[in-house]
Amino acid sequence: MLEKLYFIVSRKDIGYMRFILESYDGLLFMRTIDAAKGLIEVGFHPSRRQDALALLQSLTVEVGLEPADPPADLAEL
Repeated sequence: MLEKLYFIVSRKDIGYMRFILESYDGLLFMRTIDAAKGLIEVGFHPSRRQDALALLQSLTVEVGLEPADPPADLAEL
């Protein structure tokens, strides 16, 4: 089971985020929940939590990630 975190990011940075996260070869997975609001979901395996959080911290500084609550009506994948 993946741990999941939610963030708001500028719409212009959604593609950049996906590109960066995919370049880490399975460390983190991202899906866009609401492109208009810039809401994204980031998932990672619990065994990779420390590495995942370190990368997210770096991206918070770089692109201004803002933590968000998960939507109440979000469907599981």
